[in-house]
Amino acid sequence: MSTTAVAPLTTQDAEILVTAARRAAEAAGTAVSVTVLDAGGHLLAFRRDDRAVLISGETSTRKAYTALQLDAPTADLVDAVQPGGLFHTLPTALDRPLLFIAGGVPLRRAGRLIGAIGVGGGTPQQDHDFATAAVAELG
Repeated sequence: MSTTAVAPLTTQDAEILVTAARRAAEAAGTAVSVTVLDAGGHLLAFRRDDRAVLISGETSTRKAYTALQLDAPTADLVDAVQPGGLFHTLPTALDRPLLFIAGGVPLRRAGRLIGAIGVGGGTPQQDHDFATAAVAELG
């Protein structure tokens, strides 16, 4: 196991992510909410566009939390919670705000999990695309 220190996600990183996700959503004509969590699941940044549906704030946060806890994009987990899927009972087995809809993406630095971003307000595919565009911009 490596003991090399990895810089944590900062508020500056979080602002870059929020800005990039919102810019991608604006280009698509979509109003969204964006949530960024650190590795401990603590809120680093949140922004809901004025025109975004109110529930998008909750969905963006739950998507980020799910991506963080399961260390996987929520888009990759949708089938796992369907009947017969590996995590079929997980959404109801835990008293946690998990949401298995595309739009949550874990954040890594030097191979280590440092947080997650969640986007809500567009279609699931749009939300996933906006989140991955933000991750790409962070580098």
